[in-house]
Amino acid sequence: MEYETLGKVAEIIMGQSPPGEMTNTDGYGLPLLNGPTEFGAHHPLPVQYTTEARKVASPGDLLFCVRGSTTGRMNWADRKYAIGRGIAAIRHRSSYELQPLVRAVIEYQLPELLNRATGSTFPNVSVSQLAELLYPTLDEAQQREIAHILGTLDDKIELNRRMNATLEAIARAIFKSWFVDFDPVHAKARGEQPFGMDADTAALFPDAFEDSELGPIPAGWRVTTLSKTVEVVKGRSYKSSEIEQSNVALVTLKSINRGGGYNPQGLKPYTGKYRPEQIVSPGEIVVAFTDITQQAEVIGKPALVRGHPDYDSLIASLDLGIVRPMIVGMNIPYLYELLSTDGFQAHVLSYVNGSTVLHLNNRGIPSYRYPLPTPAVLAKFEALAQPLFDRISANEAESRTLAELRDTLLPKLILGDIRIGECNDATSS
Repeated sequence: MEYETLGKVAEIIMGQSPPGEMTNTDGYGLPLLNGPTEFGAHHPLPVQYTTEARKVASPGDLLFCVRGSTTGRMNWADRKYAIGRGIAAIRHRSSYELQPLVRAVIEYQLPELLNRATGSTFPNVSVSQLAELLYPTLDEAQQREIAHILGTLDDKIELNRRMNATLEAIARAIFKSWFVDFDPVHAKARGEQPFGMDADTAALFPDAFEDSELGPIPAGWRVTTLSKTVEVVKGRSYKSSEIEQSNVALVTLKSINRGGGYNPQGLKPYTGKYRPEQIVSPGEIVVAFTDITQQAEVIGKPALVRGHPDYDSLIASLDLGIVRPMIVGMNIPYLYELLSTDGFQAHVLSYVNGSTVLHLNNRGIPSYRYPLPTPAVLAKFEALAQPLFDRISANEAESRTLAELRDTLLPKLILGDIRIGECNDATSS
């Protein structure tokens, strides 16, 4: 196969940071991207804005991190963005539809690109290094077909992510209505049928409140602490020499996304020792006990651990705590949503210390006080929420399979080792 350079087929725009005094967090101007801190699963999640953009990415551009330890991370621009010097925007010169192929070409050569990156501590990729990447010389029809296949797989993965976000929002909304705002109890106290709730479910809730140290709570519920309802098991300390190929992996701090949620890319193969109680089963909850983000975006945040086909066992690392139900009726969906509430997050932040690295005091989780519902209400919430959680897990497994298929097809498509018809058969089966 013959090749030309990426620089001939794609425009590469290196970012330039605006003056610091022209940035804000109030939404004025264009959203500003300085690096992968603002990258999401597919599109960026900006936190800064600028009224004096020096360089701009357009919708559909491939956003590529060119500096630091996360060089090579990519996102898609879903709108116009001001880009700082840690980001490059890359766009095909003739057709937006060929952007998936542009990304595939970069991904295929990324290991070699990172090896050539300059910098003693952290790599830096230059515009010339990006422009010199090889791009296959194919007719436009072939390029479009390859881009369509890769784009279809990416679109399905993104669709699953959005569906999971919706399912998570549904579970969270039900939890907030029932256990934070007490909507069913308020409705019954007014002599009304709780909105959107069948009679059998409504019958599980009282029609009055009673005073407590936390304020009015549903009659018959009681104030308790997590120390009486859950067990917290600290994870395993490990040495760098124990991070070697294995069928056992550590669930690490990087397994928790900023703001909470699970990231399977944070797993590390592990050959060291561990106690049986430090084994994390799929579906169990871990909470971050450490944080290196100055905004405390990870510490105290929960994640539901998922199984991984490459590992027989998962072990919690020292930066995490496993939070397990300890009483009859306490279930994972309820506990996960409880640990995700603003009230719990505000509580644990009061037990955080440290400057460069944040640490959560061991008393942070156990000391949290909350109104414990009756077992019947807990069971009903589990019956509603667990199918949502199961669907989320299934979607994540499907996305992992699609990503593996995409990674398998990628070099074969780029090198011309597989025909388009064969590839269509593989993706449709």
